[in-house]
Amino acid sequence: MDIPLLLAMIGLIALSGFFSASETAFSTANRTRLKALAADKNKRAKTVLSLTEDYSKLISTILVGNNIVNISLTAISTLFFIDLIENNSAATALSTAVTTVAVLIFGEVSPKTLAKESPEKFAMFSCGVMKILCTVLTPINFLFNTWNRLLLKIFRIKKNESLTEDDLLSFVNEAETVGGIDESEGQIIRSAIEFTDLDVQDVLTPRVDVIAVELTDSKEDICKTFRESGFSRLPVYKGTIDNILGIINQKDFYEHVMLGSRRVKSIITPTKMVTPFMKISDLMKILQRCKSHMAIVLDEYGGTLGIVTLEDIIEELVGEIWDEHDEVTEEIVPLSENEYRVSGAVSTAKLFSLLDVDDEDEDLPTTMAGLVMRETEAIPQIGEEIQYNGLRIAVEKIENSRIETLLVTKIPDADEEK
Repeated sequence: MDIPLLLAMIGLIALSGFFSASETAFSTANRTRLKALAADKNKRAKTVLSLTEDYSKLISTILVGNNIVNISLTAISTLFFIDLIENNSAATALSTAVTTVAVLIFGEVSPKTLAKESPEKFAMFSCGVMKILCTVLTPINFLFNTWNRLLLKIFRIKKNESLTEDDLLSFVNEAETVGGIDESEGQIIRSAIEFTDLDVQDVLTPRVDVIAVELTDSKEDICKTFRESGFSRLPVYKGTIDNILGIINQKDFYEHVMLGSRRVKSIITPTKMVTPFMKISDLMKILQRCKSHMAIVLDEYGGTLGIVTLEDIIEELVGEIWDEHDEVTEEIVPLSENEYRVSGAVSTAKLFSLLDVDDEDEDLPTTMAGLVMRETEAIPQIGEEIQYNGLRIAVEKIENSRIETLLVTKIPDADEEK
């Protein structure tokens, strides 16, 4: 047995594993962690970051090194088994089989698996060697980069290195999975990412739920409305709620009207009129600039569609905000693994996001009650059911021809096939 050839084969398999592990480590290493280590004056972390800045050069170096090692291994393995068996055909076949199994186990699968578990540590372990090889193989890397640029021009492929919203959401989900952030932090980040996608119509209080006072109402009636509603601001209309003049503040009302001699009209503050299609991120900036807490949402005919408050917008970021005067009501209550009791006024987008339901309907109603009424083409009865996009939706409660609650069941795939 030729011991030097055997040792050379073992060394080359080890090098193949080193290159394979390095490829996985550098491609999966977390740059945020590396930057934190570099900030603590970790020189190896700084080296890893500098190498990944020119990733194409790095990956070319790794692939060239790995191919040189594997080709050398094949040649030496063939020589070793020819000396061992002295039958060229059998030796070649045995060399191919043994080399393939050895490279797969010790040169590919095992090292990549280990590197994937701790990519930053292995990247910092191999960065010194990689830096030297990148310098030594500069001429070869130059040829490969020139060839790559030529291919991109021939096939007119443009690089797109920008992160999409889906990419960011995937990062958040991965961070939750590995324990980097908890569920509540992940939900806030997801809400912030999706914040700019929401329209005013997704968060408004509909016209039927708006509590307002008329300009001609007496001081006593307005005081009673403030007391019963628990709100600190109320819209004021003239004649009809479609003609909202502005809002009055509870503090101003008690100080200047109840305890003073001023009329209600004198304390009305003008408010912004907006469309239901305005983005809530834009509206929040407007309300902040105007130092206002409420906007009136108008429909296509100029009538009042509803109102939206600064609190409604903030709740899309941090979740429901309850105070001591609010009656706590949950819009979505899990009953079992696949069944939920939901408010008729809950946003279809919010529920579909929770249940991972994909829907590309551009005319999708804003609320679940609206969806049921569109599908039934009538005011449904209690107990009436519809099926929509993998969901079974049943009407549970109706008050004054208005759908209050629904029972929503996510249909398992097996049921759908049946």
